[in-house]
Formats: sequence, C-alpha cells, structure tokens
Amino acid sequence: MKNYIIILGLLLFGCNPQTKNKEINYGSFHIDKTADTPPMGWNSWDVYGADVTGKEIKEIADYMSANLLEYGYEYVVIDIAWYAPNASALHEKYKEPYPEQIIDEYGRLIPATNRFPSAKNGSFKELADYIHDKGLKFGIHVMRGIPRQAVEQNTPIKGTEYSARDIVMYEKTCTFYDGLLSIDMSKPGAQEYYNSIIELYSEWGVDFIKADDMTSYPHKYDEAKGLRYAIEQSGKPIVLSLSPGAVNSWDRSYLHHYADMYRISGDFWDEWPKLKNMFDKCRVFKGHTGVGGWADCDMIPLGIINIRGERGDGERKTRFTPTEQYTLMTLWSVFRSPLMLGMDLTRLDTFTSSLLTNKKVIEINQTSKNNDEIYNQEGIIIWKADSKDGAETYLAVFNTNDNESSFDLTENLKDILEFKDFNRFYDIWTDNPISFNDRRVLKIEPHGPIYIACVREGKE
Repeated sequence: MKNYIIILGLLLFGCNPQTKNKEINYGSFHIDKTADTPPMGWNSWDVYGADVTGKEIKEIADYMSANLLEYGYEYVVIDIAWYAPNASALHEKYKEPYPEQIIDEYGRLIPATNRFPSAKNGSFKELADYIHDKGLKFGIHVMRGIPRQAVEQNTPIKGTEYSARDIVMYEKTCTFYDGLLSIDMSKPGAQEYYNSIIELYSEWGVDFIKADDMTSYPHKYDEAKGLRYAIEQSGKPIVLSLSPGAVNSWDRSYLHHYADMYRISGDFWDEWPKLKNMFDKCRVFKGHTGVGGWADCDMIPLGIINIRGERGDGERKTRFTPTEQYTLMTLWSVFRSPLMLGMDLTRLDTFTSSLLTNKKVIEINQTSKNNDEIYNQEGIIIWKADSKDGAETYLAVFNTNDNESSFDLTENLKDILEFKDFNRFYDIWTDNPISFNDRRVLKIEPHGPIYIACVREGKE
C-alpha cells in the first residue's frame, strides 16, 4: 500500500520528467512516523563538540549497550562536522568560513577518515554495524543545503541530468556554519539531491537524522519538507529530528507534522536561567507534542560535559546543582521530551546514573497521557499527567523561586483534583510513601521539584 502511495505521490507532486519545472507540492504526501514514544539516546555535541572520533563513539556505544539500553536509551548520534577534518568547537573553529569538507562524486558529504578510520571507503557502515551489533541505533547530524565544494566542482546530482549549480541558492547560508549553501527546492534536481543523500545514509545504516538550520528564522521549511519527503520515498524507518529550536510558536503544528521530534529552544546548557525559561517553552508547545512529533527540550547536560565543547571553558561537571538536576529530569519526564543525553557516559557517576535510570521517571516520560501544566502562580508551577492505565495521577510541583516555598495542594488545586479519590501517595524519585497532613502542605526547595504519584483506590 505504501509503495502505491509513493508512486501516486510522484505523479501528483511533480517528480516525473513531464513536470520537472513544477514545484513539488509537499503539503499532502503520506508521512509514516517512526517515533511512537519520545526517543532516548545520546548525542556527541555537549561533550565532544565538532570533532568526536570513531574511537570515542565506540566507547559510548559500549557503555550504553551494557548499562543504559535496558532502560530504553538506544540512539548514538554523531553531531556536526563528521565530514570536516579540521572542525572543532573549541574557540568556535567550526564556524570559520569555507571549511574543508569531504564529498563524494555526487556532492554528498562523507566521513573524515582522520577521525573515523573505519570510513576509509567513504562510508559509515562499519561504525553503524558496530553500533547495531550492540543492540543500539545509529544517528548523524546533517546541515541544510549542499556543500560549497559540490558547488565549486559542479558535481552531478545522482540519477539526473542536473548538477549542483542548477539547484543552489547562494544568498541563503547558515549563520553558524559556512560549509553549505541553500537549495532552491523549486528547481529540477533539488528533490533528487535530497533523495540521493537519504539513499546514501540508508546504505550506511542510519536510523536517526538530526537536521540542523531547518527551522531557525528566516525559516527554510521547504528543505525540511524535501528531507522528510526523501525519507518517505526511501521506505526506511529513520527518525527525523529538526534543529535548532529558535522557532516561532505559530509554527508548532507544522513542526509536529513533519518531524519525529523538533527542538523548542536554542542550545540548552547548564545554566539555571535556561532551565527556568524552559517552563515557558513547554507551556507554549504542550498542545503540539505527541506520537509522531515530539517537542524536544534539547540534550541533557549533566555529568561531565564540554571536554571539547563550544563553551570555551574546558571540561567540567555540570553547573546545575543536584536539586536543579532533579528539576530538569522531572520536567523532561512529565513534558515527555525526548531524553537525549549529552555527557561523557564512560565516566558517569552514581548520582547522575540514578537520575537517568529511574524506571518510574522513564515510564512517565514514555507512556503517560493527559500531560498539562495546571498551575502557575508566584513561581510555583505544577504539571499533571496520568498513567497509561488510569490507576495513577502524577503531580510535578516545581519551585522556580530562589527561596524555599510552601504550597497547599488542597487549597490551590481544589478545583482541579479531588484528593479524596486517592488512597496512597508516594515520591516518584525515591519510591517512598508521602504522608500529608489534612491540608497536604508541601515545602519545596528553591529551584527544586516534588514529584508525586497519587494512587486511586482499588486500581493498584
């Protein structure tokens, strides 16, 4: 059936030679999403910046397979510039003009062998096979557009009579990476170029694509749609993650429709103001996230980060306090953000590991329903969710103030919850029972959460 839809789409949307000058109508093609639950995994950016090596990727995969796969973490994603031999996030070297990049005969980026020796034949397949053999999935970061080197050499577009200069837009470039130029998706050969890179990635065994500079303003949604269209034509179950997240809120329905997951913020780092601001982001995007299109709060910068990262101050432990780390993981859990780790997993400490592997916290992230912010006054923010079977209701109570705060659940939530419907309460992080006084008054640390499970009588 899907093949029939694809063939029909090619005829209707202008991909046949008879309509080669007609812009493809991307508005109605069939989309078969892969991510039924928020994706979980690891990304190289927060810890290794723009020059992670194949050796480091294998070490991460080894650890993830042995220690985190059982909890649901499965994607190992290589971030920006795996095709640029001299790229580095240190001192933002990767942002320098006209970076050296490796391309194949069809103008498609291929791995730099000084960092990925196993890619000596121009392919990530050997590394992807290593990761797949560990029971994991393999992902890469891509930039919007076509490499400058392809335009300079005017490389042919595979399977067509067109070349790189037939589809390029010189005037639209990325503001933070100078290696690629925009593609005019109305030009013949443009969609075929995106088709060709997905064909290549499929041959490598890519399961996840983080596509960058696709949503920031001025937006380039035509290329995002072209990439999604290419994935659908391939028939491969590839997760598409759109990034970065400097998006306007009125575009959230579009992003939810085309992406398996999409960023809702700029780069998220270990600073309390950024975490506090994420509550506003979650509120705006809460109605536009769910199966097939998850709103993404970005990578989780806990543990040891920034070994070769862009922050410029060298390797460090996260600056979030332990209390703030609980807040981060609680918000990502109850909002159902993808859980993409950004730390050095090979040196994961016991405390950080406990945050990442709490089974109940992950269960809420992966399976809960009716997730919503139900209270926001004077620095106290409360999110509510229900278990999949309806037996439990979860309350994530956050204190975003700089001082300890008291909060009366009974008084403030009397029009939202009937506490008499619950016969047991427990702390989701510790699994310890919670005993309330009659008024159920909480004392919450500054910048901290209380994550409560409310159990309905007779449904345990």
